[in-house]
Amino acid sequence: MKLPVLILSFLLLLSTTTYAHNITRILAQHSDFSIFNHYLTTTHLAAEINRRRTITVCAVDNAAMNDLLSKHFSLYTIKKILSLHIFADYFGSNKLHQITKGSTTISSLFQATGEAAGTSGYVKITGMKGGKVGFSPVDSDSDQPMATYVKSIEEFPYNISVIQISHILSTVAPTDVLNLTSLMAKQGCKAFSDLITAQGADETFTQSIKLGGLTIFCPSDDTLKSFMPRYKNLTADGKTSLLLYHSVPVYNSLGMLRSSYGLMNTLATEGANKFNFTVQNDGEDVKIESKLVRATIKGTLVDEDPLAVYKIDKVLLPTGVVCCCCY
Repeated sequence: MKLPVLILSFLLLLSTTTYAHNITRILAQHSDFSIFNHYLTTTHLAAEINRRRTITVCAVDNAAMNDLLSKHFSLYTIKKILSLHIFADYFGSNKLHQITKGSTTISSLFQATGEAAGTSGYVKITGMKGGKVGFSPVDSDSDQPMATYVKSIEEFPYNISVIQISHILSTVAPTDVLNLTSLMAKQGCKAFSDLITAQGADETFTQSIKLGGLTIFCPSDDTLKSFMPRYKNLTADGKTSLLLYHSVPVYNSLGMLRSSYGLMNTLATEGANKFNFTVQNDGEDVKIESKLVRATIKGTLVDEDPLAVYKIDKVLLPTGVVCCCCY
């Protein structure tokens, strides 16, 4: 009696794995899309595509990607632009060419991030004369040429459709400035982000992201509230150093931190001023230790290369900025 049950379980497992898709492997078979494929991996969009059950990817060829890269956008902005090319619905060739008159609007992964302002994360798919299909961001400039459907690359109804479009989809003026403090505030790090803005240190944080990455350790709002009387007594330079001390000028996922031991340079390190701290692990816990305090990571607020933001339970204190008796 148990044998039919085992066979049924095997068939169910086989059916779920058969339809699993891997965008990296799909595009690896088409050399004309190698750059697009590379940046899907680099921006971690490939993992997001693979985990979704129903998805459409609008790929562009190497020439179109080279045109995008010539604008020297940061990785953050490239991710934002490419996420506009990924739809949370299935649009194979047949479905696209059924839009003979009028248009339909679809949500992209950029909209799903919550960072898209207004309608900037939506794409309009339009049926055109002669059987052509056009794609344009809802908030795009009317003077911008509409991207058009070129061909189907791979289709696995109704899980994933990978199609080629003629050129990059982009809004009127894609910003290359990450509103870091706004993002932190939305993710539960408002008190610390407000201090960064008030001290004028936000540009230093943003520049680090553009240059390669950033990891921020954000004290919880309650922790920072109790520390504010001491913070207000610091000099202007001391306040800036303390804020910068809570960040490392490289991206570190939680897994990377768990495998890291020893000293890390912080953004506060400059010349002879070696403002470092030590990363240590206690089981699954990751601890950040200076000579004055030991903090524990209590949660992940943002973890998207090139930026990671973690919530910690104490304010990190750099030696020489805050005296040992101040905490």
